[in-house]
Amino acid sequence: MSIIPNIQNLIVCRSLLEDGIIKKFITRLKENNHSDLKNALIYELIDKAESLNLSGNLLSSYIVYLMAQGKNIAAVMTEKSQGTIGSSLYRAFINDMEIIYPLLKASPSTYFDTSLLDDYQSTLKCNNLSIIDLQDKVKTATSPKILADTFIDYYRTYGFGDIANFRAFRWNDTKKLIGIRHFDKMSIDEIIGYEYQKSVLLANTEAFLSGKPANNALLVGARGTGKSSSVKALANRYFSHGLRLVEITKNQLVSLPQIMETLRQSSRKKFIIFLDDLSFEDFEVEYKYLKSNIEGGVESKPDNVLIYATSNRRHLIKETWKDRGAENDDIHRADTVNETISLSDRFGITISYLSPNQEEYLDIVLGLAKKYNLNISAEELRAGAIAWEVSHSGRSGRTAQQYINHLLGKN
Repeated sequence: MSIIPNIQNLIVCRSLLEDGIIKKFITRLKENNHSDLKNALIYELIDKAESLNLSGNLLSSYIVYLMAQGKNIAAVMTEKSQGTIGSSLYRAFINDMEIIYPLLKASPSTYFDTSLLDDYQSTLKCNNLSIIDLQDKVKTATSPKILADTFIDYYRTYGFGDIANFRAFRWNDTKKLIGIRHFDKMSIDEIIGYEYQKSVLLANTEAFLSGKPANNALLVGARGTGKSSSVKALANRYFSHGLRLVEITKNQLVSLPQIMETLRQSSRKKFIIFLDDLSFEDFEVEYKYLKSNIEGGVESKPDNVLIYATSNRRHLIKETWKDRGAENDDIHRADTVNETISLSDRFGITISYLSPNQEEYLDIVLGLAKKYNLNISAEELRAGAIAWEVSHSGRSGRTAQQYINHLLGKN
């Protein structure tokens, strides 16, 4: 029972005491014979385990989850101070770890008179690799100081809260970043072909992550060639390097200054604002917000933000022959033409994803067949792929994937 006052003496991690389950756990320790409270607490921990996909020592897993959310001064200051907190705060954090350490190491049966929570396995497995890695390191920590260093290293690498949990975000109607829970797991290596295009994109992104000059990028070309997948794959590849993706729609460009100011606050992280399938009709004016924020506005773009866009059009704003013809009643006709192409020019890099020729298309098909272990001869695959693209949407990576999906459905 001597552990009770220690929990209440938390300083840096005092926000843990505001959690409903932790409050009930402290009450459970004080009222050891309160069986109704014990059963309610066991239920709530199991409920959290199933909703958050927590396994193992459930009390320890839940406390580690709360620590990963980072509602403590050490996590906040690790983010604000570029990864190193002050010596006084560090000592105070270690002091809290001396309180938390025995809780993480003890079996839940010590407090609950049942082994149900000692090695609980949730129905769905956790797919958050950063949390899994953190829990593994916590298990092997042999002292409060090592435990403190483990959490600080986690905050330094991944951040805390949603920034640590999600690779990609959306900007919602309440003007907040919302994590995308089921984000595409695409790897850049799964995109077959387009090696030059991928190398340019990777080099620019790696320069950005290392603090070197980098450019906003426009990926332009035929539909289904892997433009969007290439950008999404970056968030998976460089997640542990601090990269996050923020997807916004054309209609949200009016909020771009607010979005950038929000991202500026998370200076330890790098963000790619992703505009997918971008184009504007000549009557749409949202592009002016994008132009201003890429280059030319009064307020500079944050150093930790780049803009990547994909489009089927090289010139993002629709231009008609009327814009160039004699019937155009605009006195300064050249200015009108320049206006329609100036947005594309603001992207420092333009990467072209052309439709594959037949051999490139067949290489994609063969590569996908190998990935899915399809037991079909190369000759049969080639013949079927050619017939498929003729009767469908032409040659592209998307068409190749659809053909492979068709074969997988038959087998």
